[in-house]
Amino acid sequence: MKTLTSGAVWLLCFAGIASGSFACGQDTHSDYPPIRAVTAFVRVDKDRYTAQIDEAAQFLSTAQTAFRKAGFSGAAGRVTTQPFPQYIKGLKRAEAISLINCLSQVAAKDHVRLNIGPAMSNDDDDTAAAALLPTVLGDGKVYASLIVADEKGIHWNAVKVAAHVIHELGATTRDGNGNFYFAASAMIKPYGPYYPSSWHDGPGMHFAIAMETANVVERVFHRYRNPVEAQAHLTEELSRYTQEAEAVAKKLAADKGWTYDGIDATPAPSEEFSIGRAFENYLQAPIGSYGSMTAAGIITRAVQGTPVKRTGYSGLMVPVMEDKVLAQRWLEGTYSLDSILSWSSVCAAGVDTVPLAGNTREDQIARIIGDVSWLAFKWNKPLGVRLMVAAGKNAGDMTAFTAVGIVNTRLH
Repeated sequence: MKTLTSGAVWLLCFAGIASGSFACGQDTHSDYPPIRAVTAFVRVDKDRYTAQIDEAAQFLSTAQTAFRKAGFSGAAGRVTTQPFPQYIKGLKRAEAISLINCLSQVAAKDHVRLNIGPAMSNDDDDTAAAALLPTVLGDGKVYASLIVADEKGIHWNAVKVAAHVIHELGATTRDGNGNFYFAASAMIKPYGPYYPSSWHDGPGMHFAIAMETANVVERVFHRYRNPVEAQAHLTEELSRYTQEAEAVAKKLAADKGWTYDGIDATPAPSEEFSIGRAFENYLQAPIGSYGSMTAAGIITRAVQGTPVKRTGYSGLMVPVMEDKVLAQRWLEGTYSLDSILSWSSVCAAGVDTVPLAGNTREDQIARIIGDVSWLAFKWNKPLGVRLMVAAGKNAGDMTAFTAVGIVNTRLH
């Protein structure tokens, strides 16, 4: 093996630090799937939230170090609180907004992301908390959600409220970016690590792992195109990585006294790896071509075949505007919202970062949320809705969102 010079090592370390992919002296492996985040679930007390978030951030820093030593890059820290209406209860509007801003400032100081949970958990909940979202989500420092379906059925009042929130976020937040930080959540269980739908209403000191596995799917689908072989090999590969990550998580739980809630190995894309390209490796054709439903099913079955504690979506994510290939194919028209809805019948995740024209009405948004909610409730599967309303843009226009991670595309 060729030995690197000290100068070459320094350059590699510098490149890793600049990209945020690893730190010098830590044995990350390039073929491993990155860990998108370690999400800590905290039950905040409005009188001592600073100490609670600080404690969670310290645990998350320890977790990141442990995962990187095990070969996994990433592992950024996230904190999800109980539903925020619980800790703003009794406060005036200005006081509630001030408290949420204070929570976000503590999280920013501790270098962790913050999710304040669902504004509505039940269909008959007060809508006052949801009315705060266009204000508190506007600067991109906080994530939130609204539950539109659970085991009791579809929350039709909440569907309308979520549609109003999405419409207002598109119209009132800078460049319409606010919708990147909000989701309507259907049949999504607590203690899932992926934002914005992450939530819990239980005790604190729990954590879960969000693992990006698009690179693994790309690699397997590049080699195997027989559906039986592809599913078998993808399950084997995903099982290897998730079991290694779970061993780290269980040791953290034992050493630090936190409760481990599972891994969501949904193949979220990254700047380097694309779930759209993974589809096309398998199809040998653009995503949306015949066989796309099969590819979606293979990925979901493989993720759900891993012998670890699973949480969150544990399926397939098709985030239109977080993946360069997906954004390009949307622009070209090879797939559509109807395509994503049909794939959602065999996968889990839902409608994610789908762009809508600025003149899309609230009732039209509500119908999209309702369609996803029916799918989720009928098949008892976790599906989310994150719609990006492009203010001032019409069908045929390019979007102009500026949120970090967004890839702009053309409106249908």
